[in-house]
Amino acid sequence: MHRASAIVGSAVFLLVAPGTLAVYIPWTLCRWRFAPALLGFLPFRMIGVFMIAVGLAILLDCFARFAVQGLGTPAPIAPPQHLVISGLYGHVRNPMYVAVLLLVFGQGLLFGNVYLLEYGAIVWLGFFAFVIFYEEPTLRRKFGAEYEEYCSRVPRWLPRVKPW
Repeated sequence: MHRASAIVGSAVFLLVAPGTLAVYIPWTLCRWRFAPALLGFLPFRMIGVFMIAVGLAILLDCFARFAVQGLGTPAPIAPPQHLVISGLYGHVRNPMYVAVLLLVFGQGLLFGNVYLLEYGAIVWLGFFAFVIFYEEPTLRRKFGAEYEEYCSRVPRWLPRVKPW
């Protein structure tokens, strides 16, 4: 895949997949209306804003890396040609999923919406199953020992402080 095609494909997939999971569905659940702060704790709103900002930055960085370095997209139908292990991928194997979860849980905290937090838990379970049963086996077949070494050094969900 050429770099320009990878960039366009990644942008389209960004709008479709994370756009649906982290923007459209949360909007349908709460219409982005503020409810009272969860547990009456107003700082949850600021934590939510921080989580949303960090999640968005992570997501955009990851999509750019897939297109520019991996010469592909995050979409299973147009995967990267090269294993992407730089940037945030040196800290955690699944930063895109972590980013989407930060966006969803951040909105739950910002808007004081328990349904969004429950939805976030369901999304995480879906991501977990997808990673275990599809993504990791596919990457092992495609990248072999390179991916095995990466897995042995970089955690799946909780970032390591020092990059690999």
